[in-house]
Amino acid sequence: MQRSLFVLVLAAVTVAGSLPVCAAEVGVSVSIGQPGFYGHLNIGGYPPPQLIYRQPVLVERVPVVRPPIYLNVPPSQVRRWRRYCGAYEACGERVYFVRNSWYERVYVPRYQEYQYDRRPERHDEYRGKHGHGKWNMHHGGGRDHGHRD
Repeated sequence: MQRSLFVLVLAAVTVAGSLPVCAAEVGVSVSIGQPGFYGHLNIGGYPPPQLIYRQPVLVERVPVVRPPIYLNVPPSQVRRWRRYCGAYEACGERVYFVRNSWYERVYVPRYQEYQYDRRPERHDEYRGKHGHGKWNMHHGGGRDHGHRD
């Protein structure tokens, strides 16, 4: 009885080990400027961030002094930063951790606004006399309407 139970358990483990894991990798990509993004932030023209610690965190010293970097990371990684600094290429850097609430409330909207304003279709000079857009086509700006440029 024990032997057949052992064989049954061994068979179940073997079958379970050979099944594909469906939920292991979802393939979701979140980039900077979206809620849920964790990583390096360029603080450049943004208001001062709300920080988790007043002083930067440094895991290992490096001979060259560089400016500190700002990171938005999950709270569990902040607590065990030495374990996770390599994933952000920040082990030898002075790191300020920004509060996620500041990132989502201040950084994300301004970043998205800046990116929206930089899109080519937002600038009229790109439309010019090239026949792009519906306005140009409806008002005789197309090629075969007897107009010379």
